[in-house]
Amino acid sequence: MNKNSIKKITSMRLFLPIVCLVAVLLVNLITTPGFFKISINNGVLYGYIVDVVNRASELVILAVGMTLVTAASGGQDISVGAVMAVAAAVCCQILSGGEVSVTELAAPMGLAIIAAILASALCGAFNGFLVAKMNIQPMVATLILYTAGRGIGQLITAGQITYVRVDSYKVFGGYIGKIPVPTPIFLAIIVVIIVNLILKKTALGLYIESVGINGTASRLVGLNSTLIKFLTYVICGVLAGIAGIIASSRIYSADVNNIGLNLEMDAILAVALGGNVLGGGKFSLMGSVIGAYTIQALTTTLYAMNVKADQLPVYKAIVVVIIVTLQSPVFQSFIAKQRAKKAAAAVEGGK
Repeated sequence: MNKNSIKKITSMRLFLPIVCLVAVLLVNLITTPGFFKISINNGVLYGYIVDVVNRASELVILAVGMTLVTAASGGQDISVGAVMAVAAAVCCQILSGGEVSVTELAAPMGLAIIAAILASALCGAFNGFLVAKMNIQPMVATLILYTAGRGIGQLITAGQITYVRVDSYKVFGGYIGKIPVPTPIFLAIIVVIIVNLILKKTALGLYIESVGINGTASRLVGLNSTLIKFLTYVICGVLAGIAGIIASSRIYSADVNNIGLNLEMDAILAVALGGNVLGGGKFSLMGSVIGAYTIQALTTTLYAMNVKADQLPVYKAIVVVIIVTLQSPVFQSFIAKQRAKKAAAAVEGGK
């Protein structure tokens, strides 16, 4: 393999995300020799790698929405975790009929899910209005629901944890019939495929990139940059609602205080690890998906190293700082200058 081939491979957008994922998986393999071992117990797949893919499902869905928001607005939606909690509260409250714990559904499953997704879409629309129409900085605009979202969830559930102990509801976070693969994995794959098809088969993906690169120029060529930004926040809200339903189904309850807790940071980190510039513009959906699985694998690694749960955000924050630094124009300019000096020195040496 010549230098040009190596340079071409290393310059691919997904190269670094894949390298990061492989590095984390290798660390897991070293610390846990049976990390890739998969077995079937009671008709269900078991293993560390299965658990990583399964537990990353909600994060994958959030990362997809966060990618679109970041690309279009050049900012992040830090309310997605709270929106998950709101969606879970709405869904479980309708299914339980207001009771604290039920073993039979008080309302149709479809109605509860639609209501939860509509509630999360409304949250996304609120964020989108503040960012796109009112021109409020995304981090500040979404801070409102980040702060108040769980309080709204508490109001919906009357300050109690609502339990829905019904097998049909547990399917979304568990298993479908005798299929050994966890349902969240299928749901995450479906979401990624649908969003990817929409971006590829329509001009939405191109519009999002155009608005993210230069919103003013996009308006001058006829694009409604306000509407495009607004739509990305609505989509992000809907996806957060879906992730909230899955998270709620896993524990068959609406635990508003814990559902989606700190997942907003993981979603932002997944976008950054995916090779996406946090300032907006061009984006890679698959890069964010790979980043999400990398984060979950990293979480598994840290737990294996006996790192406490409340200490995890510190390590993840360090990773974010490193990634943002590597993506900064100043650092990239420094690297470019060093390469230019090295190339000039090589030319001089060859004379």
